[in-house]
Amino acid sequence: MKYYGKIAFVATLMALAGCQSSGQKTAANAPVDPEMDRCGASELQQYVGKPLTALETLRFEKPVRAIPYNSAVTMDFNLNRINFLGDLQGNITKVYCG
Repeated sequence: MKYYGKIAFVATLMALAGCQSSGQKTAANAPVDPEMDRCGASELQQYVGKPLTALETLRFEKPVRAIPYNSAVTMDFNLNRINFLGDLQGNITKVYCG
């Protein structure tokens, strides 16, 4: 008889554990601060993973800066400029304003 109480307790814990969310937020569902997204970088996240050379054929209304891996850039902060940050292989890892 005492096993039924333990089984019910374990079953309840398992049911509650299945109802929890992971709590991890991805970039796709994270809220966007309109002030920090003046350049529209949130709409250009589909370029992450593509080569930096893919930007050569595109036209943008705002200033754009492609930043290859380990390159020197100026420290001026321009929220209207779109930055494409590249990795060692030349692929885009981050798109952000600044």
